[in-house]
Amino acid sequence: MHSFACFVNNCCKEEGLLPFDRTGVAKVLEYGARAVSHQKKLSSQFGFMKDILVEADFWAREEGADRVYAPHVQKTLQERKKRLSLIADRLQEAILEDVLLIDTQGKVVGQINGLAVYDLGDYSFGRPSRITARTYLGKQGVVSIERESRLSGRIHDKGVLILGGYLGYKYAQNKPLSVAASICFEQSYEGVEGDSASLAETCAVLSSLAEVPIRQDIAVTGSINQKGEVQAIGGVNQKIEGFFRTAQGKGLTKEQGVIIPRSNIQNLMLEEEVVEAVREGKFHIYAVSAVDQAMEILTGLPAGEKKPDGTFEEGTLNYLVDEKLAKTVELLRSFEAKEKEEEKREENTSENKEG
Repeated sequence: MHSFACFVNNCCKEEGLLPFDRTGVAKVLEYGARAVSHQKKLSSQFGFMKDILVEADFWAREEGADRVYAPHVQKTLQERKKRLSLIADRLQEAILEDVLLIDTQGKVVGQINGLAVYDLGDYSFGRPSRITARTYLGKQGVVSIERESRLSGRIHDKGVLILGGYLGYKYAQNKPLSVAASICFEQSYEGVEGDSASLAETCAVLSSLAEVPIRQDIAVTGSINQKGEVQAIGGVNQKIEGFFRTAQGKGLTKEQGVIIPRSNIQNLMLEEEVVEAVREGKFHIYAVSAVDQAMEILTGLPAGEKKPDGTFEEGTLNYLVDEKLAKTVELLRSFEAKEKEEEKREENTSENKEG
């Protein structure tokens, strides 16, 4: 931090800038940490940081100040964002006009708000994306509509396969996993890559299986492994800010928020507006380390621990999922038995005709 402050001082001397007040230096340091999305690291892109200093000097001189203070640096960052955020603004406009369908209130079964990051080089931003899951009788397992339509990359496909592994690991130790589930990113017409939506996809599938609605005022990001542990993802600040803008545009209810992996806490370097909203209780950030923790927040039901006999505590979310899967197995066996009976009847009828 001392070396970074010396860099600011040297730039002021070399470029003939106004001296930076300690609040101005602090704001530049904060932005340096935000640029690398880490609370204990600073950006070494000194050419870019120099541009920030020069523009902050311009706004200070416009105001007639004798030094560059924090508000001048903040003004620089806001103006830069305005110049680069045209696409983000258009997408936000489409959401607020219900062209892109995103719910920020209520509860729905098998539907969740995932979060994606768009990187435009000089500017990156996040926006919510509706993910839906439908479960039904079958043995196909988890089917990604993006994968089937060739709109997903290899890492996303891996995330969907891990989701299938998690379901088998948790619920199919004493019975076959006889279920078919389809997952879709609604109103997505470009490629989907990365596994940061695998937690959201898992929650949507579990909601559909248990027939329990999940909150639409909470967006979810995070990847999972086959044990159900939630893993870190990239772009956590942009994702949180993207959903905050949508919730703010549709009206903050003091209930909206975002679920993130616990391991991403060290990466939180959010915009002042979001930090202030969290401080005032208008917006919330939940850090989780397991799928069960996310589902408890989204449904309000206890997840339920597995008992020694392989079943779950009655009345819990995992119990409802396990019961649904057990009924699915019975229905499929019954259906297969009827099919076999029909085949035998047809064989007997054909034999009688031949006789």
